[in-house]
Amino acid sequence: MTHFTSCKGTPRQVTAFVQNQQDIIRCAANEDMLQSILGTFLRLDHLSQADVAINALHQAFPKGPDPRMSTRILSSLAKNHTLDHTLLALSWHNTNKYELNHYHYTTVIDACAKACDWSKALHLFSVVMQGTIELATVTFNATISACEKGC
Repeated sequence: MTHFTSCKGTPRQVTAFVQNQQDIIRCAANEDMLQSILGTFLRLDHLSQADVAINALHQAFPKGPDPRMSTRILSSLAKNHTLDHTLLALSWHNTNKYELNHYHYTTVIDACAKACDWSKALHLFSVVMQGTIELATVTFNATISACEKGC
C-alpha cells in the first residue's frame, strides 16, 4: 500500500488514502470504546450491578455493535475469566436482537469450558441448534471440549 505525505496522486489514490485514515480513526475509537466497556464489566462487584454494564453497552452502541465488535467484546470478557459477564453480554445481544453468529456462541461456549461449566455450554449449544444460526465445526468441538472437561 502506498503511503502519502500529502494529497498528491490520482483521485483513486487520494480516496484510498482518505478511506484508510478514516478506518484508522474508527479503529482507534472502537478500541477505546471496547476498553471502556471491559473496564465497566470488570469493575462490577456483583451481577446485581449488571444494569451499569448494560447501560454502558447501550450508550456505546445505541444501534448495536457490528458483529466483529461483538466478537471482540465477548472474547475479551471470556479471556478475563468472567463467565457471568460474558453470558450477560450475550444475553444483551439476544434481548436486543443484535446479530449473533457461530463465532459469538463458540466464544461463550469456550468460556464455559474454561469455567468448568459444561451444563451452560450444553445449553448454549442447544440454543444454537434450535435457532437459525449456521453451525460450524468449531462450535461442535467447543461443546465437546466443555463436556469432556466436565471438571
